[in-house]
Amino acid sequence: MSAPAPASVSTAGQLKWWKKGDIAAFFALFTNNLTNIITFTALLTMAGLPVDMVVGRIAPAFGLAILLTSSMYVWFAKRLAAKEGRDDVVALPSGPSAPSIFTVTFLVILPVYSTTQDAELAVGIGLVWGFLEGLILFVGSFFGDLLRRAVPRSVLLACLAGLGLLLLAMNPMLQSFQFPVVAFVVLTLVLMNWFGRSPFLGRVPTGLLLLIVGTAAAWAFGLQTPEAVQAALVHAGWHPPQVSITNFIDGVAHAGPFLASAVPLALANYVFDLENIEAAEAAGDHYSARPVMLVNGGATMVGALMGNPYPVTVYIGHTAYKEMGAGIGYTMLNGITMFAVGLFGMSALLLSVVPMAAIAPILIYIGVVTAAQSVRETPKVELPVIFIALFPWIANWANSLINNTLKAAGTSTAEVGADALNHAGTYFAGISTLGNGAPLSSLLWGMIAIFAIRNKPLQGAIIGALAGVLSFFGVIHAHVPGLPEKFALSDTHVMFLVAYLMVAVLFLAKWLQDRITNESVTFTANDEITLSNAVAPSLIQAPQR
Repeated sequence: MSAPAPASVSTAGQLKWWKKGDIAAFFALFTNNLTNIITFTALLTMAGLPVDMVVGRIAPAFGLAILLTSSMYVWFAKRLAAKEGRDDVVALPSGPSAPSIFTVTFLVILPVYSTTQDAELAVGIGLVWGFLEGLILFVGSFFGDLLRRAVPRSVLLACLAGLGLLLLAMNPMLQSFQFPVVAFVVLTLVLMNWFGRSPFLGRVPTGLLLLIVGTAAAWAFGLQTPEAVQAALVHAGWHPPQVSITNFIDGVAHAGPFLASAVPLALANYVFDLENIEAAEAAGDHYSARPVMLVNGGATMVGALMGNPYPVTVYIGHTAYKEMGAGIGYTMLNGITMFAVGLFGMSALLLSVVPMAAIAPILIYIGVVTAAQSVRETPKVELPVIFIALFPWIANWANSLINNTLKAAGTSTAEVGADALNHAGTYFAGISTLGNGAPLSSLLWGMIAIFAIRNKPLQGAIIGALAGVLSFFGVIHAHVPGLPEKFALSDTHVMFLVAYLMVAVLFLAKWLQDRITNESVTFTANDEITLSNAVAPSLIQAPQR
């Protein structure tokens, strides 16, 4: 007897362009995307980059990349609906990778601009970074399983926890306490509506509500002025995306020292793409991962060549949008609207109306959620990995804070001297070496920690040796890559090479011990420790449940 036909097959898989639920879903997705464009506009222009460059070149290419992914996601949804004969398919949400915005801004564009005062060079290097991010995602769609096996998922999540707390959330938290009359109410609304289960004014999309409340408070207390709006109107106008090949090529020659952060973040974006695609599948929409990731990587590379250094990705929230009753209209309208914001130069105008103090709590939320996810999805026995991976990010933030403070005082670490800073209790030598190359050193130390905990000494030895090579060439623990000035232990490059090789030797000694004693320690799905022959179970304490 044949199986009954699906109830919705009579529609022949025809999706309506607009459904009632698309309204709420659009505002939720659009305000999230809008937050990102306002954020990078504020960060770049406040640091001194020309407004015309940010509004007239980066923002239009940013909107174009989102429009490309949104259009393709709609096509994927229509194809899926036709294939399965359904009319309830929901298109995937699209937007920029929020962690990447802060990474490329704070670790690439702003440091280069601060050092050289050359905005073209700073953005050019950012474009190379963004292109590499897209290329890794593009290639990863074919070799993703290999990449996922090479780096344990807990390590990737631990690295993003540090990035989320220190790069995304810490400075916005400080901004919130700088303008409490705006930020405190918005932050409390975030706690109520996004973390809590009983939202305030639940019928209003929370992202929109936050912007309205924060903006109203800022204008009420005089933090925003009509004069700023009038000044921002100067930059509004027709700003079509421009090909930025020359700027990109100029950045290639100087991008090497800054590309290390693209690798772990691209791997993490790859995992998050898969997680969001799997979440859509759990909600009933079975998208193939490879086409989606090819589109994300391709749109990111096209955006970089057109002037946008920020990658695009599958956004979280597909299940929520499905529960809202959305279809494909919300994603398509989001892409069109974001493109229009860049095309007509509206980002500076929006920033003059919506204060950063209103946006800061949203960024705190993103950072906390990123960190919370690492705790939630990491087995208990691996929880120390998270905190080990946090330290390079803490040092990176402290390093930036010290350098910026000394710069504001009209001096520098070179003039003050590392010894003087060390004697003052800052331990600057450790802060500097630990913080330099934080994205990669966080990844490496996370892997060292997890292979030590999971008793995988051969993998640990490989990572120890790899870390030694990278430190020898200055990719990590040095301000810029390069060979040591002298081959002596007093040179930092050589000292870290020796130290990491000692770690590798220790792992090899552990591997040899296990073979001699015939000892093996494995972990079950419930993270309990089980032992074979050589060690009495009473000598090993299982992790606390």
